[in-house]
Amino acid sequence: MPEKKKDYQERYNEVYKIAAMIPEGKVVTYGQLAMMVGGITARQAGYAMREAPPGLPAHRVVNSLGKLSPEYVFGGQSFQRMRLEKEGITFTAAGNICVRKHLWAFE
Repeated sequence: MPEKKKDYQERYNEVYKIAAMIPEGKVVTYGQLAMMVGGITARQAGYAMREAPPGLPAHRVVNSLGKLSPEYVFGGQSFQRMRLEKEGITFTAAGNICVRKHLWAFE
């Protein structure tokens, strides 16, 4: 495996490890996830989550404005919202996640 590809996969695995720890009823932003991993950007964390393995709570990783993911990701916006609401995540009147209220403080 080329070194660059190997480095990417190692970073993605770190992203997945942290994402797997996000508790039910909490969310993290792509930027927050990138900071926890280190050495990657929020966009790169998003790329990793787009390729997330099945069973990972990818729906709990959101953008900093609390907007739901595009329709082609995680089963679509209505599916993502339904899963988050089942976990107690609340939304603004505009349909965004109340990020500050539900942000996970990784320890």
